[in-house]
Amino acid sequence: ERYCPGLTEEERRQLRAFSTRRRREALGQGLACPVPGPCHGCPCKKCGRRLNKGDPGILASRLGGQFWHPACFSCHFCHQPLVDLIYFQQDGRIYCGRHHAELFRPRCASCDQLIFMEECIEAEGRRWHLEHFCCLECEMPLRGQRYVMRSGRPCCRACFDSLFAEPCQACGDLIGADSEEATHQGLHWHARASCFCCSLCRKPLRGQPLSSRRGRLFCSETCSLGWDVSSSTTSSDSADSAFASAPSPDS
Repeated sequence: ERYCPGLTEEERRQLRAFSTRRRREALGQGLACPVPGPCHGCPCKKCGRRLNKGDPGILASRLGGQFWHPACFSCHFCHQPLVDLIYFQQDGRIYCGRHHAELFRPRCASCDQLIFMEECIEAEGRRWHLEHFCCLECEMPLRGQRYVMRSGRPCCRACFDSLFAEPCQACGDLIGADSEEATHQGLHWHARASCFCCSLCRKPLRGQPLSSRRGRLFCSETCSLGWDVSSSTTSSDSADSAFASAPSPDS
């Protein structure tokens, strides 16, 4: 409770009740001891390999006197060794305190505390306290608002457009939060047919095979080669035009 200063009184009451209940029903401490004779040949609860009489083992009394190898006495979820052999048991498995708590309560993706409120925000498979679901840049509340996820955190549309929007390779305009985006080899386009299309024949490429050369997209090798020919012709015509328009030495 001392690590959760932002809790309301009702949340504090629920936290106390939750902590008391799981200490009573799930909390235990493993006992490091040699495997006794009656348990000779019994399998390790985690890895299944046999434990022989006198081998070092960890006994968890809340789980019916079953043994683990010392290295196997770890959280079922994160597999980290259990500090000081403190464990929480649930359905025959052992957990660290953090992941045992998450079996019963969601954890806020912003403050990393358990959520004891009746309501919370769920988005992208994660949950937030109502007041913590806000823009990562300007902290504007986003409950009921449209947003864009950026590095696992929500961002309002205005901040996304001004700070993170990428320019379209075709038209040069920024690809805002309200626009669909297509990407290829680290480059970005509007997903609309007029931008994400073959550079030569203008065939829309969304959902189609494509190739790229020097930041340009092509629907086929034919168009790619045709672009080379077209570029060469254009360059030649430009040179001829410049030569023809140059003043003569007599001017």
